[in-house]
Amino acid sequence: MQLRNQDIIYDWNEVKRTTPPIAQGFQLVDETLRDGIQSPSITNPHIEHKLAILHSMERLGIDVADVGLPGAGAQAVADVTRLVEEIRDQHLNIKPNCAARTHSADIQSIIDISQHTGVEIEVCAFLGSSPVRQLVENWDIPHMTKLVVASADQAVKAGLPFSFVTEDTIRSHPETLRALFKAAIDHGATRLILCDTVGHATPDGLWNLLEFTRSVIAETGVKVALDWHGHNDRALAVPLCLSALEFGIDRVHGTCLGVGERVGNASMDQILLNLRLLGVWKQPLHELRHYVDLVSKHYSVPVPYNYPAFGVDAFRTATGVHAAAIAKALKAGRRDLADAVYSSVPAHEVGCKQRIDIGFYSGKANVEVWLIEHELDATEERVHAVLQRAKQGDATLTDVEIYECLAHLDGRSGAV
Repeated sequence: MQLRNQDIIYDWNEVKRTTPPIAQGFQLVDETLRDGIQSPSITNPHIEHKLAILHSMERLGIDVADVGLPGAGAQAVADVTRLVEEIRDQHLNIKPNCAARTHSADIQSIIDISQHTGVEIEVCAFLGSSPVRQLVENWDIPHMTKLVVASADQAVKAGLPFSFVTEDTIRSHPETLRALFKAAIDHGATRLILCDTVGHATPDGLWNLLEFTRSVIAETGVKVALDWHGHNDRALAVPLCLSALEFGIDRVHGTCLGVGERVGNASMDQILLNLRLLGVWKQPLHELRHYVDLVSKHYSVPVPYNYPAFGVDAFRTATGVHAAAIAKALKAGRRDLADAVYSSVPAHEVGCKQRIDIGFYSGKANVEVWLIEHELDATEERVHAVLQRAKQGDATLTDVEIYECLAHLDGRSGAV
């Protein structure tokens, strides 16, 4: 009988926890098809590849996809239209939203696509709100408020949900935010999207901003939802998304592999992985490997070798003492223990498996497992020969090198 993890692992994460850390009812917004494309290093995928990525999001159970910024030009309009048509024609559950500057032409382009397709599209209108942006743009609060009001009125009049996005919210002055938030809410905004556009936030900053924003919403007496959109400049994007959900925020945003401008956004695949391990994401993650592979291929973004779950080294070891423990679990037919002994992420949950390589730090167990997995007898002579070859090198052996070593040994011994 297979034991459950809680039967064999003492989990300090769960000590004193009586309820799930994150309440049900939250949603995920995938920005891969819009904010992810702002990276100067990626390849903008062909529409057929964007459609494949959209369907992968659907299979993962992601709630909302930002399908683009149609105000960027004719190609963006064409791609957004096609993506929205796919959601309509294939009866997908995922909902579309679109980014827009607080410009009439940007808002109108979303309205036009919505009317053409017959699909409701959430308008996410953004405006830089930090003192730095105000200074370089020579904006004052009355001018900024006017932009917000005009955008909200235009979207609401067309019957579309309006969400107001403050760029660089985490570095914006409270009085600026108060004025902009209230103007947006007074003119029909049903959602405020708080942005850490430059990856500046810490958990304390996030909590302080949420506390302030909720106090402003309470002053209006209007029911308004809250989103968190974070970037990864300080490598805190994923933890902050999890904290935001723990603090009760309604939606968090991310992109596959964290693709995006500068060092990128919160990684949606890592958010999903952690939500699953926390027990609050019920959808299986077998699709996650395909999702990552699609974006890596069509965005021309290589996956780092040590990237959690999907890097080539994520479930790979060549160290003798580690390999020996994994090998014992594998020999006993216990893939669950093999996944758990040197990993907190169950490889099988994300379509992967443990891999034992042979290198200069390896022991006999590494070679035995390799031979068994390649349907070869793990004789003492073979194990010794391969291990000696590995000890003389400065990198793990490739399969070709191992086969060459075996061929040389078997040729000398006359084995067939």
